[in-house]
Amino acid sequence: MGGTIGKLSGELTPADIVKVLDKYIIGQHNAKRMVAIALRNRWRRQQVEGHLREEIMPNNIILIGPTGVGKTEISRRLARLANAPFIKVEASKFTEVGYVGRDVESMIRDLVDFALNMVREEKKAAVEDQAREMAVERLLDILLPAPAAPRGFNPGEGEPERTETQYQRTRTKFRQMLMKGELNERTVEIDTPAETMPTMQIFSPGGMEEMGINLQELFGNFMPKKVKKRTVKVPEALQILTQQEAQKLIDMEEVVQIALQRVQNSGIVFLDEIDKIAGSSAKHGPDVSREGVQRDLLPVVEGTTVMTKYGMVKTDHILFIASGAFHVSKPSDLIPELQGRFPIRVELDSLTTDDFIKILTEPENALTKQYAALLATEEITLEFTEDAIHKIAETASYVNAKAENIGARRLHTIMSTLLEDLLFDAPRVEEKKVVITGEFVHNKLKDIVEDEDLRKYIL
Repeated sequence: MGGTIGKLSGELTPADIVKVLDKYIIGQHNAKRMVAIALRNRWRRQQVEGHLREEIMPNNIILIGPTGVGKTEISRRLARLANAPFIKVEASKFTEVGYVGRDVESMIRDLVDFALNMVREEKKAAVEDQAREMAVERLLDILLPAPAAPRGFNPGEGEPERTETQYQRTRTKFRQMLMKGELNERTVEIDTPAETMPTMQIFSPGGMEEMGINLQELFGNFMPKKVKKRTVKVPEALQILTQQEAQKLIDMEEVVQIALQRVQNSGIVFLDEIDKIAGSSAKHGPDVSREGVQRDLLPVVEGTTVMTKYGMVKTDHILFIASGAFHVSKPSDLIPELQGRFPIRVELDSLTTDDFIKILTEPENALTKQYAALLATEEITLEFTEDAIHKIAETASYVNAKAENIGARRLHTIMSTLLEDLLFDAPRVEEKKVVITGEFVHNKLKDIVEDEDLRKYIL
């Protein structure tokens, strides 16, 4: 697959990738550099000729740092940038084969499902105009059924021709009315697919869990597809019919093939909380299962073939990015074989007051901009003074130092507490311009910040 990853990564140098990540994530320069190199290396591998291409393996990464410093966000933005299938999974929810819980191969099946939806949406977008044209014709057939030929007419007479001409003229008029939205209040009856039969889940030691074999698919040739009648307004009918027509135009075999290729060549799995399965060397209790999970993870990370309901998927070239706070354990507590599969380790920095100030003002999705956009829907202009931003940042740093350090997530709790009254009263506020000052922030939060019990439970 030269595909999308080749095209996008080829256009973006590592410096460009870091620049894009800088728009959303403050600091963490080393982590951004390493993931940018990893993404560029995927494109480089695609350009290598001959058998050597298959020998070049991705350098998996472990991001080490406290919660809320940008580990997940870096990976998520990277996947969007590469237009690559991306899935975030919690390592702690997997259990060793034989225990109750999900087996590790299920994350690859989830990644395939994600890729399939991704490719299907791309294909739908490509045929959208054609599908809409076909949907318009179907809707006109419903709104204006073709006239039936009169019984016993003489073919030599011109009456049917006149009827057909009149019908086409009326149909043209209806099409114009439809495009102008003049028929939006009309209701029509359309056929929609009925709910499919329930999915049969398979649980077995062989890791076939959640294969989702659908009885309707198994017996599709013997059981006709059920449809149900729905009465909807014209705009909704047009939307439903467009989706149905788009589905007909899409070659699902091609979609599956592209999705599987994309997973194998550009898939990214973000394995969060890997430190939770890095147990000590105890030989009894939960640590036995933790080490078992690591051993189950090992073949998936180093390269194996996973069975999915769409076909076999090789994991050799999927990029794995693991992350963890490693407060109690450390990366060296992982089994040596798994450590070797994550050759790159990047330590992320804890956030400072200056970082919080930048987080509140610089990114395109900064919290201050988000709240301003939310309140703009109530016709309220929300502004923050410079000293207010500083005060919020200082409060976040102080509370993180005194309580659990949750990084930038602390800003969410502080902002929601700070703006609680305004968000509640917004529909009936008369003053349409609200300026948040440093004094307002101090007065609103001082009691909570100073009271240790309140601080623990509110911020």
